[in-house]
Amino acid sequence: MNFIISGKNIAVTDGLRTAVEDKLGKLERYFTPDTDIHVTLSVEKERQKIEVTIPVKGNIIRSEQVSNDMYVSIDLVEEVIERQLRRYKKKIIDKEQAAGSFQQAFIEKEYEEDEEVKIIRTKKFGIKPMYPEDACVQMELLGHNFFVFRNAETEEVNVVYKRKGNTYGLIEPEC
Repeated sequence: MNFIISGKNIAVTDGLRTAVEDKLGKLERYFTPDTDIHVTLSVEKERQKIEVTIPVKGNIIRSEQVSNDMYVSIDLVEEVIERQLRRYKKKIIDKEQAAGSFQQAFIEKEYEEDEEVKIIRTKKFGIKPMYPEDACVQMELLGHNFFVFRNAETEEVNVVYKRKGNTYGLIEPEC
């Protein structure tokens, strides 16, 4: 595998390069030797982030992990990509198209699928009309990352959500 490692606001030291290559090198059993792995390490305030992108024919396998320690982020990203590969093997490998990027052993091996998506809790609540700004305040008071509400201006169900940098987003339905 070919590692393309870059850094934003961080110098890619030999130690970091070795940690990335050792940890993500475990993915060699899935990919052919000529597969490129794009790794971007970045630091923003206290956040140590790693982004890994693996382009395979017709698809992109990607994961991004953030923690307060870059080595922890590296460990997390490898686990997530490996889980994605096993879970979505049938979807990402169309034997006619994308199989060339993967090891034959990975294509042929049957993996036990992780549990399917299960809804384990249903919550019902009254939606009262409010303005998006009021919904943001309510979301903050509840300590949630998103909040569903009925927009007082449009009478439609909307969602406000928390974005990076203490900003908010609004999702409105398209008619």
